[in-house]
Amino acid sequence: MAATPVRQRRKDARPQELLDAALALFVEKGFAATRSEEVAARAGVAKGTLYRYYPSKDELFKAVVRDKLSVHIAESAAQVAQHQGPIAGLARQMMQAWWAKVGHGNAGVVCKIMMVEARNFPELARFYVDEVIRPSQSLVGGLIERGIRSGEFRAVPVEATVHMLIAPMLHLLLHEHSFGAHGGCHEGMSAEQLLDAQVELLLHGLLARAPGT
Repeated sequence: MAATPVRQRRKDARPQELLDAALALFVEKGFAATRSEEVAARAGVAKGTLYRYYPSKDELFKAVVRDKLSVHIAESAAQVAQHQGPIAGLARQMMQAWWAKVGHGNAGVVCKIMMVEARNFPELARFYVDEVIRPSQSLVGGLIERGIRSGEFRAVPVEATVHMLIAPMLHLLLHEHSFGAHGGCHEGMSAEQLLDAQVELLLHGLLARAPGT
């Protein structure tokens, strides 16, 4: 089979190169301060080439969200669908995987950007709610409901418990991408240790208790 020409390989890789350049600039400058021509220059292409793939900066940002966040949500949903056995261990595993793949790296900055800049970009905020927030809440809520149905978890208000699980993770993400670079308040303790402590505290409130205990 003939090798793919270099020019064709370069063209095929261009959308990802543009997304990588956009993410790097969003991390450095935020969404509002990043200009499309800067993204094109960082990727080494003309501005017209950028618009051929992503007709606006908003569409470019949406593509970054899908590339860095939506993919992880879909992978987690597939893992949950295939899981057999106790839910508690799966919840712990998913939280640690979320930190490794999203919270700790540049993908976490995308979350921070939306929390900081959403008020000024309502259309993007609505997209982010539909693409990231609701699917994430549905995924975590489904885990809790499965644990309740199986008898592993006691009956709890699912929606409130979802927020109790997610809110500390978002706080950790905000800390990591703001004060974390300057030491912050978590010195001497890793994010993984904090997530483990969170799981322990939550599970002791979720696990079903034997009668009379």
